[in-house]
Amino acid sequence: MTVLSTVRLQREPFDAAAEAAKLTRGRSDVGALVTFTGICRGDEAGEPIAALTLEHYPGMAEAEIERHVQEAKERWPLLGVTVIHRYGRMVPGEDIVVVVTTSSHRAAAFAAAEFLMDYLKTRAPFWKQVEKAGEKTWVEAKATDDAAAGRWAAPPSRHAAE
Repeated sequence: MTVLSTVRLQREPFDAAAEAAKLTRGRSDVGALVTFTGICRGDEAGEPIAALTLEHYPGMAEAEIERHVQEAKERWPLLGVTVIHRYGRMVPGEDIVVVVTTSSHRAAAFAAAEFLMDYLKTRAPFWKQVEKAGEKTWVEAKATDDAAAGRWAAPPSRHAAE
């Protein structure tokens, strides 16, 4: 069984629908496709946002994300995974990240997508700066994001989500 896998960090916008189509084209073994696209919001805690800037360590960030994609493939019976994360300055309404997972069954595809997004929100080596009314501030980690990621501490049986 071939598991298609893509990890990219890029400044340029991506086409989430085209990325999803790459994982299903010509495949009859895919029974579930889950996509998540994170979009830059126009406000934070009720205050308008002018822009969001994401920074990362090139090379290290890709390797870390690849490591977590590999873990997802070991935990769930996936047929394909794509993670594309943008960096640089983005304005409200622009896509930031897309996670696409495919499997024969929906539970595995959903679980793997959630696992990867929880990792990206809490442990991926990105630094986020928010620009509001001429002021730039670095964003601190949120306890709610850490709590969501904590549920993945104990790996499930590989086929538990089938």
